[in-house]
Amino acid sequence: MTPAERAPALEGPTFTSDERRAALEAPAPTPASRAIALEGIAAEVRACTRCRLHAGRTRAVPGEGHPDTEVVFVGEGPGMNEDRQGRPFVGRAGDLLVRFLATIGWRREEVFITNIVKCRPPDNRDPEPDEVAACLPYLQRQLQVLDPALIVTLGRHSMGRFIPGARIGQAHGTLHPVDPATGAGSAMVYAMYHPAAALRAPDVERQSYDDAAGIPAALLEARRRRSATPAEARPVDASPANAVPTPSPPDTGPADPALDAPTFF
Repeated sequence: MTPAERAPALEGPTFTSDERRAALEAPAPTPASRAIALEGIAAEVRACTRCRLHAGRTRAVPGEGHPDTEVVFVGEGPGMNEDRQGRPFVGRAGDLLVRFLATIGWRREEVFITNIVKCRPPDNRDPEPDEVAACLPYLQRQLQVLDPALIVTLGRHSMGRFIPGARIGQAHGTLHPVDPATGAGSAMVYAMYHPAAALRAPDVERQSYDDAAGIPAALLEARRRRSATPAEARPVDASPANAVPTPSPPDTGPADPALDAPTFF
């Protein structure tokens, strides 16, 4: 049984005191130390009362996924199903996201999925600026812990955090540098439509499948840039005019096993 098929573990993984001490005292981040740090952030999110959204929530939705992943998906905010289960992207939009991932041979357990805001806005309205501002420190800290090579934004609200001033109609399927102030010190960002938008419009769904097919190449480019230039020396201009061309993988037969069944953990 996969993690996606199990009942949601809302309180996160359990660690003994010795495991916590060993992980946190490790000289470099490990999957265990990252998992512990993410668990701590998630506990804060579940108890958060920083904005009005907490008053109407059933469960906060901190996010979930592999603690040592290179790829983080960031959506807008929880919907009805997410609010009930305390997990991100578990409704119809989540099912479509899983299908997008399947087309490149990936599973949701191999990436990390979260949102700009961690509690459901009433009637699925857009989050207000003060609600976004209240939640952003959590996302920033999650990105600092995960240190991803690639962030995939899902929808215009998420995209606006990482590519200020961009329009989703022009930016989807494009790759951009990320401002380290977001918490992702040496990442690139790849924009996609929100799966919910794809469910409403067949044209957007087709474009989204095409954009999903570009994620492995975007990761390869993000890896190349990360290895080529130290993060502290890398200039950042995340404006829409500075989109980075995403290279097409060479047509050499079967896909790279590291991308087909990700072993980048």
